[in-house]
Amino acid sequence: MPKEPQRRVALIDELVSMLRTSVAYTVMVSQAAADRIGINTTDLHSLNMVAFSEREVSAGDLAGMIGLTTASITGIVDRLEREGLVRRVRDPQDRRRVVIELIPENTRERVAPVFAPLLAEWQAELSRYSDRELDLILEFQQRTLEIMKGQVTRLRQPRPPDASPAKPSRRRSTSEVS
Repeated sequence: MPKEPQRRVALIDELVSMLRTSVAYTVMVSQAAADRIGINTTDLHSLNMVAFSEREVSAGDLAGMIGLTTASITGIVDRLEREGLVRRVRDPQDRRRVVIELIPENTRERVAPVFAPLLAEWQAELSRYSDRELDLILEFQQRTLEIMKGQVTRLRQPRPPDASPAKPSRRRSTSEVS
């Protein structure tokens, strides 16, 4: 197998490093945004999952998405309800099922302003690219999202009984990280 040119290896390493840094900053932005809104980050992530879901979300659905127990989700929904950001609504097709829905006027007032500057900066940055470049960026983001979803699934799997937790070690370059 031919060896990849050094420049390509360096570019891939730099992009992987940038992705890792971006993930770290995403976590920090989430924490700062949650603080600004007055909720915790788990509640913010839950709120996002409800907001971005393409279907109605029950407490059980949300538990599966977030990776928490339904008891934990009950506490999250209780807090978000107290904050006036969501409400529980009976499913008209199945009265036993309760779905969680956003309260749009309250999320527009409390949540949207926190993220509006970030969205505006992203839109301004993306407007610099051609449609072809945007297609490539979109494809990369979609694939990255699928990779992240796969990693969530992998990491939620039970650890084999003989596996020990990862131990801290010296800092490694991105090419050394498996």
